[in-house]
Amino acid sequence: MGYFSRIVSLTLLALAGVTTAIAASAPLSDPTIVAHFDIGTLQQPENITLEPDGSAVVTFNKARQVARVSTKGVVTILATLPAPASGTALATGIVRAKDGTLYVNYNAGVLSSTWRIPPNGGLPSQFAALPDVAALNGLAIDESGSALYVTDSTNGAVWKISLRPGTAGAVTLWAQGAQLQRTGSTAFGANGIKVHHGAVWVSNTAQGTLMSIPINEDGTAGTITTKATDLTAIDDFAFTMSGDVVAAQNFVSEASIVHQDGTHVTVLTSSDGLSNPTSIAIRGSTVYVASGAYFTRVDPNLMVAHLGYEREDPN
Repeated sequence: MGYFSRIVSLTLLALAGVTTAIAASAPLSDPTIVAHFDIGTLQQPENITLEPDGSAVVTFNKARQVARVSTKGVVTILATLPAPASGTALATGIVRAKDGTLYVNYNAGVLSSTWRIPPNGGLPSQFAALPDVAALNGLAIDESGSALYVTDSTNGAVWKISLRPGTAGAVTLWAQGAQLQRTGSTAFGANGIKVHHGAVWVSNTAQGTLMSIPINEDGTAGTITTKATDLTAIDDFAFTMSGDVVAAQNFVSEASIVHQDGTHVTVLTSSDGLSNPTSIAIRGSTVYVASGAYFTRVDPNLMVAHLGYEREDPN
């Protein structure tokens, strides 16, 4: 466990008033709720990104807010996306660029778009319009910082937004196919999304799958390959340093480790404090899990846990 992760974990565990459960399964341990959110003011976290000091930045879905949660559990509202003139809007996926700029998805029908928020918060501004996206959801940034990737959970597609000077904000339909579609009565197909080692990875909530889509040399999408199945209610996910995945499983209130061979094991449940987990972030050996409580309506929260088999974090 690296110095940063060790300090964050020890600090969090020492806090007064946090909730610690003991039911987590190896290799996760010490699940600790850092912050309990106020469901009465629509503080239900949908997605999460991390800052260098270990603070988490989350989207509060129905409140259209972006908030920082410090390692001490202090919640600070950084920005509020505008209310539409009619209908509803949601704040969904969020990522942090290397310069600290936050990009956040604004899911609002024909007004759907990706917005930009200055480092440390401030007035949000529209970055890219996405009027053809039916259900704007997950958001990822590639390793070079040259593009964003967005999931459309209704139409089963992945869109690409350029971050390159000269073409910044340009939107293209990047990938679609049966593996990204929703099935049955589940409303969400393609959902969580990450870029990892030259490929875009996408979860499909309806199909319970995790997929990889290679990024070709010309930037186009390669062949979609299913990497894991039977992941009930999979939502967002994140990669560990060793290449495994920690996946949030929303309406069953679980989280699983997904190994590189596609096998998976449940490591957190509602007994640990999960309440419809929506998103995962990982820094070194510290796993962050945000619970939105969309179905339970009880205790939306932010949890951290220790990932026991990771190698030392060089940072």
